[in-house]
Amino acid sequence: MRNLRVVAFCIASDTEMKFCSHCSAPVALRIPEGDALPRHVCTACGMIHYQNPKMVVGCIPEWEGKILLCRRAIEPRRGLWTLPAGFMENGETTFQGAMRETLEEANARVEIDSLYALYNIPHISQVYLLFRARLLDLDFSAGEETLELKLFDEAEIPWNEIAFATVRNTLTHYFDDRRKGAFPFHMGTIEAVKP
Repeated sequence: MRNLRVVAFCIASDTEMKFCSHCSAPVALRIPEGDALPRHVCTACGMIHYQNPKMVVGCIPEWEGKILLCRRAIEPRRGLWTLPAGFMENGETTFQGAMRETLEEANARVEIDSLYALYNIPHISQVYLLFRARLLDLDFSAGEETLELKLFDEAEIPWNEIAFATVRNTLTHYFDDRRKGAFPFHMGTIEAVKP
């Protein structure tokens, strides 16, 4: 069953990539020598185009026991609440990416602490890395991708309006761990919701 899912993803991604980014010739879905999975291979220059999961980095910005959440101004899940997070850029570390995303989405400056949660989301080829963080001040405002921001204590979290399972799971663990007085690392997999 696992191989069928991988092949289905590769076949579906064939419609997304038609031409080689190196020489502009057409690409074909093939299993390269020494590989076990179908890849986009250039029919002219032979370049193999690997498509790998995207890394999403973010943080749990805390100020005096409250967590800063952003109401999304973009799809997917526009209008729902999330932690500041987004795709890593080339040339940056995971914690630099988490700081940058927090600055872009909330105009907030944070001090990054330890890695707190890692979630695999294989059906959309993403891996989420969320860090604990401390807001450096209360000078924050909505960025272009954010409708509004708010500091929430645990009782105020809009649980029915949380945008993503990764954020819901992370916040649930976070408040449970805070009550226990220890913040262990959490890891999990978010599976596709079946209709």
